[in-house]
Amino acid sequence: MMDNASLLVVEDEPKIARLMADYLTTHGFEVTTLDHGDHVMPWLAKQAPSLILLDLMLPGKDGLTLCREIRQQWPHIAIIMVTAKVEEVDRLLGLELGADDYICKPFSPREVVARVKAVLRRSQAAAEPAPPAAGNAPVTLDEDGWQALANGQDLGLTAVEFQLLRVMMQAPGRIFSREQLMDHMYRDNRIVSERTVDSHIKKLRKKIHEALPELEIIRSVYGVGYKYQPEG
Repeated sequence: MMDNASLLVVEDEPKIARLMADYLTTHGFEVTTLDHGDHVMPWLAKQAPSLILLDLMLPGKDGLTLCREIRQQWPHIAIIMVTAKVEEVDRLLGLELGADDYICKPFSPREVVARVKAVLRRSQAAAEPAPPAAGNAPVTLDEDGWQALANGQDLGLTAVEFQLLRVMMQAPGRIFSREQLMDHMYRDNRIVSERTVDSHIKKLRKKIHEALPELEIIRSVYGVGYKYQPEG
């Protein structure tokens, strides 16, 4: 299913870009490389890659700015951030940016391929249709557009927030622990703090509350986790 997937490598160091492109190509991926941040958004307006390997430090627009802009316009495109700054890792895990994963330099080409395949598997799993919502459900999901709608209003969720809501909506009333939610969100067994889930939940609840101030449909169960409860 991942064969011939289209990838975009955004890297301004020619040797690294060539290394990643050559190795990914030998594993069946179609790879395009760009070396300047200002070229990314115009290219994406005409192309639709499955995944982007996005370097943090670029001439022109930097990787963080690009990640935000890509998430706003094309939330379905998977993003792996690439950085030589280990201290940036916590920021790259996606609390605000919505990046799907990160790779630290120096890296092995084999690691790059493994991360790409893992992220693509998660993206494909997230794209599987969710069970149909009840006709009077306060929130509905538009799977094709990666949108959550409250009374027809787009909640403006990030890709990670959308996946989190989707998981809980598949089992209304079920209590999900933070660990279970992380397993659904990060299927490559990445080590992520439970505070990451809390941060996503907080932002998700805020967006829902702004659209539906009279309802509390994502509820905390003290000491256990969270559940989607559309009814009172």
